[in-house]
Amino acid sequence: MPSLHEYLLLAAALFSIGLAGALTRRHIILVLVSIEMMLNAANVNLVAFWRYGNPAATDGVMLVLFGIAIAGAEAAVGLALLIAIYRRFRTSRIEEVARLKG
Repeated sequence: MPSLHEYLLLAAALFSIGLAGALTRRHIILVLVSIEMMLNAANVNLVAFWRYGNPAATDGVMLVLFGIAIAGAEAAVGLALLIAIYRRFRTSRIEEVARLKG
């Protein structure tokens, strides 16, 4: 049975990988995937604290469900923005869009 410390290390690793991906990637879809990874790291933290805190209460599970709903909405809005940007600029690279916009 993994300990709380191991779950927190996993969440920290997921968040770090997601942050590095969001800051270094040039393609919009990869940035969105990296943001989703950071949201999943937060969900891992919530479930770990719920499991090792008070499993009788459902607070942690409810927060994770809201987090999943927010991640789904973020993905839908992000992909809609990606489609609009691609239709306008014919590219999905972040630096080219910023260069063409100005």
